[in-house]
Amino acid sequence: MVAKISHGASLYGALAYNHEKVLKGSAEILSGHRMISDRPGLPSEDLRLVLLSFENHLTANRRTEKPVLHISLSPAPEDRLDNARLMELAEKYMDKMGYGQQPFIVYRHNDTCNTHVHIVSVCIDDDGRKIKDSYEHRRSMAACRELEQEFGLRNGADAERQNPKAELKKVDVSKGDVRHQIGNTLKAVLESYRFQTFGEYAALLSTLNIEARQVRGEYKGTAYTGIIYSATDDRGKVVSPPVKSARFGKRFGDAGLSERMMRHVRDFKEGKWRPAIAGKVARAMRDARSEQEFKKLLKQEQLDVVFRKNDSGRIYGVTFMDHDRREVFNGSRMGKEFSANVFNDLVKWWDGIPRQEKESFSGPELWKRYGHSVEDGSALEQAAGIFSMDTNPAVDYEEEAFRRRMKRKKKPQKRKSRGI
Repeated sequence: MVAKISHGASLYGALAYNHEKVLKGSAEILSGHRMISDRPGLPSEDLRLVLLSFENHLTANRRTEKPVLHISLSPAPEDRLDNARLMELAEKYMDKMGYGQQPFIVYRHNDTCNTHVHIVSVCIDDDGRKIKDSYEHRRSMAACRELEQEFGLRNGADAERQNPKAELKKVDVSKGDVRHQIGNTLKAVLESYRFQTFGEYAALLSTLNIEARQVRGEYKGTAYTGIIYSATDDRGKVVSPPVKSARFGKRFGDAGLSERMMRHVRDFKEGKWRPAIAGKVARAMRDARSEQEFKKLLKQEQLDVVFRKNDSGRIYGVTFMDHDRREVFNGSRMGKEFSANVFNDLVKWWDGIPRQEKESFSGPELWKRYGHSVEDGSALEQAAGIFSMDTNPAVDYEEEAFRRRMKRKKKPQKRKSRGI
C-alpha cells in the first residue's frame, strides 16, 4: 500500500476536487468522522455542510499556513477490498497517524486502474493547536506496513526491493497491474533516453503502448499544464483509464520533464550527443517499397519511426528512435532530407506505384524505373540524392553533414561607421 500526504491552505479546493468526481460518477463518499450529515450513516453530499464540519477547527487557529490535510491511500491492484474494508483501512490509518479524533471524510475513487481512497481532514485539534507532523513520512511508512500485515495486503516495500530496476518493455493490459506497468516503463525511459521536446518523448512512449497527453487549464487565474498517461493497444487505441503524472512522481509531470529536456537541449548544443542513424534511414528510404516496409527495415536496425498525421492523412511530423544509443529526435534534426515534407512526398510516391510493380521490383529498381516521376522542386526531389541509385552505401552521412556545415560561408560583418 502506498500513502501520499499533502498539506494545503484551501479546504474548499481539496473538497471540491473530490466532490466533482462524485458528481461525475468516478468517485463516491464512503464514510466520515464527526461530519455534519443529512444522510443516515453517511456524510452529506452538500459541499456547504461538509465545509461547515471543519469550520470550528479552522477558525480556532488562523496562524497555521497549511491546515488542510489531503491523504491518498492506494492498495496494490491485486488487493481487492470492498467498501467496508476500505472504510476500516482509512479509519485505522488516520488513528495511527494521530488524526483519529479529527473530523474527516473518506472518498473512494474509481477513475484509475486501481481503486484507492482520498481522505480530507484538518491538522488543527479541538483546542486550536496544530497536531505535530514531525517524522510524518517515516510514521506513515510504518503505519502502512502494520496495516498491510493486519489486512493481508501486498507489501509495497518488498515489491520495490524485488524489482528495483525498471524494465523498458511494452505495456500489456492483459497482464493487469497497468499503472505499475506504465510506471516501470516511464522510469526506464527517463533513466536511459535523451529527447528535447514533449513530442519526441510522447512518440517514444507510443511505441511502448503508452499515450502521454498534455492537459492545459487555469486555476485561480493561474495557467497550468498537466500530463496524463494511458495504456494503448498496438494500434494506438487507448484501452485504460488515464493516470495523472502525480501518481508516478514529480519528474514525470510538466515541470520535471521540462527541466530534463532543457538539460538534453544543452547537451545537444554542446555536441555531447548527435543523431547517428542518417545512413541507415537513407538506405531504408531507398530500399523500401511502402511505409510498412520502411518501418520494418528500420526495426532490423534497432530503430523506430513515428509519423504524425492530420485528419486528411498528411504527415506533418516524423520522429526517430535510436534504441542502440537511446536517443530520440525529430527527422529535421538530421537535415532537411529527413523532414516531414520529404516523408509525406515519399509515402505518396510509394502509394502511387502499382502493386504489381512493387511485387516485381526491388526498391532500388523502382527508383530506377519511376524516379523520373518525382516532381522537380518538390521536397522529395530535393532529398532524392541521398537514396538514389547513385548513392554510395559507404558514405558517412554524419561526416558529410559536418563537411557541408563547415563549407558554409559566414556572412561578412558590416563595418561600423566611425561617424564624423
